[in-house]
Amino acid sequence: MQLKNFVFYFMLGGSIVSAVTLMGSQGRGLLAAFVATFPTMTILTFALIHSKAGQAATVDYARGLLFMTPPWIIYVLCLIILLPRWGFLKSLIIGVLTYIILAGVVSIIIKHLK
Repeated sequence: MQLKNFVFYFMLGGSIVSAVTLMGSQGRGLLAAFVATFPTMTILTFALIHSKAGQAATVDYARGLLFMTPPWIIYVLCLIILLPRWGFLKSLIIGVLTYIILAGVVSIIIKHLK
């Protein structure tokens, strides 16, 4: 990746995280969630993959996003369920570990299906 692309992604990502943090800390959770999940990064990623590697690689990436969606949803559910009981850090650790394990399982299953 070229340096200017890296800087652009870094600045865009930082701006999005800052905006989401500001909105979330003001009690505007739904708006913060909308901004965080708005497909800005995937649009840019789709465009860059397509420009570098073409349609097949872009479709493969899109499929990968769909396959990794269930582990991500379970990660978020872990935070929703565990945060009130165990606190932030423990809930986050369990959520991330759950995501990693489930993403690994999904990857193994996908490899065996090909």
